[in-house]
Amino acid sequence: MQSKSRIHADPSPYQDHFDQIPDSLVLLIFNKLADIRSLGRCLAVSKRFNILVPLVHDVYVRIDRVVSVDGDSDEALTLSSPKPRNLLAHLLKLMLFAILKPFQHLQNFSAGHKPLLPHLSHHSPAQVLKNFTHVRNLRIELPAGDVGTEDGVVLKWRAEFGSTLHNCVILGGTKMDRRPSSANLEGSVEDTGSIPEPFYTNGGLKLRVVWTISSLVAASTRHYLLRQIIRDHPSLRSLVLTDADGQGTLTMGAEQLKEFREKPLAASASSNRTQVPASNMKLRYTPYLELPEGMALQGATLVAIKPAEEGTSSGNCSRKDAEAFVCGAFDGPFQAAVKALLKRRTYLLEMNGF
Repeated sequence: MQSKSRIHADPSPYQDHFDQIPDSLVLLIFNKLADIRSLGRCLAVSKRFNILVPLVHDVYVRIDRVVSVDGDSDEALTLSSPKPRNLLAHLLKLMLFAILKPFQHLQNFSAGHKPLLPHLSHHSPAQVLKNFTHVRNLRIELPAGDVGTEDGVVLKWRAEFGSTLHNCVILGGTKMDRRPSSANLEGSVEDTGSIPEPFYTNGGLKLRVVWTISSLVAASTRHYLLRQIIRDHPSLRSLVLTDADGQGTLTMGAEQLKEFREKPLAASASSNRTQVPASNMKLRYTPYLELPEGMALQGATLVAIKPAEEGTSSGNCSRKDAEAFVCGAFDGPFQAAVKALLKRRTYLLEMNGF
């Protein structure tokens, strides 16, 4: 009788040490990764990753390009109205569509587990992000700034919100370039520390008003469109919404997020954005400002904005906080520009809410 032989696979000489890495270390790596597209790919790697990814604390959403959205997807991405009324609302819809895109191919790992992200056509972006239940720090980057400017114009803003505007600082200039040997100053007037008369007559003041209003509209629109995400994530401690151009940045810290949840948001009657309260503005201007690294800014303007009610009742602590916010709003040569402009004469203006 012929004996039967059995073939056995040799045990692998290599031991898989990856499973020995503690979950806390894997989560630390995921938090360093942060990018939501990459996290979406990690979901498909293993059952373990599928469980750990939703527990990340830091999430970064970067929008690389504006894509066309079909009718079905557009309906699924409604934030506050079926059709966006301005470019920013449209960009935010596209941004959140991009968040969903990496997850469309994901399926259940087993019959006993539900997918982390349901199908795109049936859920809003707020519902999708809601599955990341432990997010503490959320950073979103749009593909471009919201405020259109002429070529060569420098415009940067930074705003801090709670349930309404807390602080806003705007830095602008008509031109930024290398310092020439003999500078052609805006208006060709001697800088005495005061705003020259041509500033009022040649449209300079009007241009700064346009910059200010446009920046506040952009900031308040960003704030309004994030309301559902904030409400759905009580674990959030910081929220930053910026753009790839570095034009505008909206920030909310732990105290601001707490205020947002506890106090009702006042919406503007005319559009889908948060109402900007009546505010006090401090304007500083110089026709020509030399900056580090051989740069120069013509028509340099700094506008610091704070709600009027808060300004009248605030103490020294609040005033110092506002000054610190202005000084730390920008980096590099723009920070140097702010510090230089803070030494200039201050002009006070008042603005009604809108």
